[in-house]
Parts: sequence; C-alpha cells; structure tokens
Amino acid sequence: MSAAAGVVRSGGIDVGSTGPALLFCPADRPDRFGKAAERADAVILDLEDAVDPAARPAARQALLAQRLDPRRTMVRVNPFGSSDHVADVEAAFSAGYRTLMLAKTESVAAVHSVNALAAASGVRAGIVALCETAAGVLAAPQIAAESAVVALMWGAEDLVASLGGSSSRFDDGRYRAVALHARSAVLLAAGAHGTAAIDTVYLDIADEAGLAAEARDAAACGFAATACIHPSQVAVIRAAYRPDERAVQAARDLLAAAAGQPGVFRHDGRMVDEPVLRHARALLARA
Repeated sequence: MSAAAGVVRSGGIDVGSTGPALLFCPADRPDRFGKAAERADAVILDLEDAVDPAARPAARQALLAQRLDPRRTMVRVNPFGSSDHVADVEAAFSAGYRTLMLAKTESVAAVHSVNALAAASGVRAGIVALCETAAGVLAAPQIAAESAVVALMWGAEDLVASLGGSSSRFDDGRYRAVALHARSAVLLAAGAHGTAAIDTVYLDIADEAGLAAEARDAAACGFAATACIHPSQVAVIRAAYRPDERAVQAARDLLAAAAGQPGVFRHDGRMVDEPVLRHARALLARA
C-alpha cells in the first residue's frame, strides 16, 4: 500500500482511509466533540495549543466523559518532556483512544516514551508525529522509520517560531522558502518509510480559495489528508482532494489503453511509462 493511501503499522487509525479532512477540536470543549465528529472525516482532540495549561486537567477528564469513535479520533498530547505529557497520554489511553498526535516530536526518544506508556497500559498505540520544529523536521526520517508511527504531520508556525522568525508566509499568502522546504522534507520522509503524511492547517478561515488551492496541491503531491481548524474548511478540503470527472475519465482511459501494451507507449500525444500509470492509479484511488 502506498504512503498516500495510509498505512496502519501499529494500533492507530488508517490515516487517509478515513477521508482527507481532519478537524482539530479543543479537548476542553466536550460540547463540540459530537459536532466535530459529525462534520469531519476524523477528529483531533487537542490537549496542547488549544487548551490553556490551567484547564488541561479538566480537559483530560472531558476525554473520559464524552467519548468518540476511536477509529475516527486521535488525541494531540503535549510534547515529550513537558509537564503534561505523561498525564495526557495516560488519559487518552484510559478513554479508549489508540492514536496519539505527538506535538513537537523531535526525536525517536519521544516515540519510545509513548510506546513505553502504551505497554504499561496494555495497549498498542499508533503515533502521528508532528514535526513542527527545526529539530523535528531534521529528524523526520528517523521518526518515520519507527513502527509505531502511522503518519507524519508538519506545522509552519511552530517551525518558524523555533527558528526565531515571525512569519511563515508572504503577504500574498505564499509560504516562505523555509516552510516549503519543511513541508517537502516531512512528505519525503513519510513516503520513504511507507507511512502517510498530513498537511498542516490553513489559518485564514475566510480564504476558502487559498485553502482549496493548497489542499489541491497537497493531494497532487501525495499527502493523505489536510488538518483544519474550523468546520467550514471540511467541505473545501474534501472537494480539493476529490478529482473532477474529467480527470477520472482520463485516468480510466489511460489505464485501459495501457492494457496489453509492452513497456513505454504513446497516448494522446504523451509518452506513458510505469510512473505515469501509477499517477493514474493514485488518482482513481482518491476518487
């Protein structure tokens, strides 16, 4: 199975097969849990940035009180080494969740920490490693090689903050070069180790055209999903990942023409070889 399709290498959800729109929901807002689950393909219950540190104990209790389907839910836990890390992981496991998004993953030691806590709890966990610092991006290949890691995700804002910068994008919305480099590095690391890659959030909620363009690019490059921060972004992401009928028909025609063709051949004026056929198969899989 390709990385774009999502690979379950441990106890986690199949990122990519759930659908492309992953919606963050603050873990201290249990009143929103059900609504998020109804609207998104999968929900990320967030114990990190979306929750004030003083409210995190109550947020952990909310995980236990208001539970969602663990096959379509992951919990973002605070970074390895932070004061909330162990309590977050244990609360997620106690609530029945088996897929954890590990904030600011910077080393395999962070993955091993979750593995040890999972073993102590008698569960098998899947980890979505959030590579959102300079150290995390550079360590992405080693992190992706860990068998418990079911996906990599990158984050632009924390990355730039880790570098001492102040903006991940130009005024016209385009990413700066360092952010694009990190995005590509995380995607390549995931692909090299046969796991899924998740594209980061688009912060300008009102700019649906910008989100759509970025999500279309993510799908074309091989990302399995895109994370989002508002329910209104779900439909935009789904539509962006879904190929239009003309592209679907063209892919079907190409694969039909390839039947019985020995090696390289010409189709509609274009040279076609195995990589081009794989592109067509990937597009039909998304459709």
